[in-house]
Amino acid sequence: MIGLNRRVVITGQGSINPLGHSASATMQAMAEGRCAIGPLDIRDVDRLQIGIAGQVRGYDETAHFGRQELVLYDRFAQFALLAGREAMAQSGLDVNAQDPTRTGVVLGTSGGGLQTQDENYRLVYEEGKNRVHPFVVPRLMNNSATSHLSMTYGAQGPSFTVATACASSNHAMGMAFNLIRAGMVDAMLTGGSESMLVFGGIKAWEGLRVMSKDACRPFSATRNGMVQGEGAAVFVFEDYEHARARGAEIQAEVIGFAMTSDASDIVMPSRAGAARTISGALKDAGLNPSDVGYINAHGTGTAANDKTECGAVRDAFGAAADDLMISSTKSMHGHLIGGTGAVELLACIMALRDGIIAPTVGYEEPDPECDLDVVPNEARKAKVDVAMSNAFAFGGMNAVLALRAAP
Repeated sequence: MIGLNRRVVITGQGSINPLGHSASATMQAMAEGRCAIGPLDIRDVDRLQIGIAGQVRGYDETAHFGRQELVLYDRFAQFALLAGREAMAQSGLDVNAQDPTRTGVVLGTSGGGLQTQDENYRLVYEEGKNRVHPFVVPRLMNNSATSHLSMTYGAQGPSFTVATACASSNHAMGMAFNLIRAGMVDAMLTGGSESMLVFGGIKAWEGLRVMSKDACRPFSATRNGMVQGEGAAVFVFEDYEHARARGAEIQAEVIGFAMTSDASDIVMPSRAGAARTISGALKDAGLNPSDVGYINAHGTGTAANDKTECGAVRDAFGAAADDLMISSTKSMHGHLIGGTGAVELLACIMALRDGIIAPTVGYEEPDPECDLDVVPNEARKAKVDVAMSNAFAFGGMNAVLALRAAP
């Protein structure tokens, strides 16, 4: 534990993702076990081997942003701004009513403005254009969503973007947690956003041979790969005393965070590295393994990831692993890469606040190497006091958060 060790709570949440265009709609879909993975609808999809994804459907950017704004906003930035708008409205935080340098923004993303990159590569290489729009660089920057959120709300505190592949959001939220806990700020907008569902993005992932052509089935013996998704979730993390003084409603408390590097392989996950990170989060939060009721798993649906994660959970929790509930909501919304941990944090909040455990849908048959309670196919009612969220990324980047029910 570091610094002043202030308590950190969540006072606002917002999201747009394949399951819904708001945090509440997302939680409702999770509670219903609804799968939003379907046919991929992008340009040149017929040239791809993969034809499914978790897309944000029914989205009209012109209903949310003006023409001059859209010139500056890649799709991933639009998603972050919409999620931030919802989170700030729920929180009621007024950055300018206090010292604006005491509020910052830290988001995670992996691809950043990949939609903008893909569109403009087409213009230059396929159509032979010699010029691109002057705002291409501001649109494609990984920090563009962070910058626009800080400008929208006047947040003048620490603001930056984290890019650690699939762990980006968890790293970002962990950094926000530590900044508040150490007393450097009073509040942070944090989470992650991603929109990589373009021809170039999918074609690149096809080369890794980790993508499923039919469904995402985490922990099932019949699993055959991951399915990509898109979207964002943004939260208002806030010092507990600061939130209480202004009468904010608290959704949950963030109590621990750990991050490690496997330092072993660029794509293969490490059981020891994952277990070390889980144990680190438990220690940081001052928890015993038996205190935890639910884990939102990284659970990508690949053969290697799922068995490695289950083994790591057993190593970190020992006998207490048999009493855990663990599920992967990627089975419903797909893998949002850099934005995935943020959307998945909603499942942890739902477990703590509402007593509803999101299921692992698409589960068909047990795998002896994934012998935990994976909450197959249907949500479950259960009282949970502590939950954890796992993220393990290519490059051996690991980040795990621990949360407790609202005080």
